[in-house]
Amino acid sequence: MSDTNARLAEIVNSNDVVLFMKGTPLFPQCGFSSRAVAILERLGVPFEGVDVLQDMEIRQGIKAFSDWPTIPQLYVKGEFVGGSDIMMEMYEAGELQQLVADAGIAPAA
Repeated sequence: MSDTNARLAEIVNSNDVVLFMKGTPLFPQCGFSSRAVAILERLGVPFEGVDVLQDMEIRQGIKAFSDWPTIPQLYVKGEFVGGSDIMMEMYEAGELQQLVADAGIAPAA
């Protein structure tokens, strides 16, 4: 496993919910990342935002790690969920809420 893959695995496995995104949760740098943050905020779950613009190895490595070509990317309990379009579809269908509940992730107080 490459150093980048090891770093990515550590980030994904040490946080219940991780969003690899452009920018930060407080200041998203693209519309897709902004939408992904808004969905997670509506769910009320705590999540770790990883700004891929700050680290080119992470930015390129996450695409190979997940075998998914775009950013943002959501992981829940170490499992890749998808990007903002998939998140929106799942949220609208109630599936994302169920996934989070099934993973035992409680909303932030």
